[in-house]
Amino acid sequence: MRINARLEDSYEAKFMLVQQQEHKNRTDILKEALDQYFAHKLQQQEQSAWEKNQRILKMLAGIGNGPEDGSVNYKKYVQEYLNEKFPAR
Repeated sequence: MRINARLEDSYEAKFMLVQQQEHKNRTDILKEALDQYFAHKLQQQEQSAWEKNQRILKMLAGIGNGPEDGSVNYKKYVQEYLNEKFPAR
């Protein structure tokens, strides 16, 4: 793909400075700039997803009641509850 772009003087100066310091052609500079741009956007999306998950976890924190081993021993706890609620005669 061929790209034509109009740059303001300040961007042209920056582009030329990078070209002189890095000894790279315009195509390589543009490719690297796009790679960095997309890497930055991906990092922002990942950070946003992480923050969203953290908000959900904070909302859910502390809403569970009962023993910590309830997911493993739930049958025992259900049986104890039923025995208390409906004692054997």
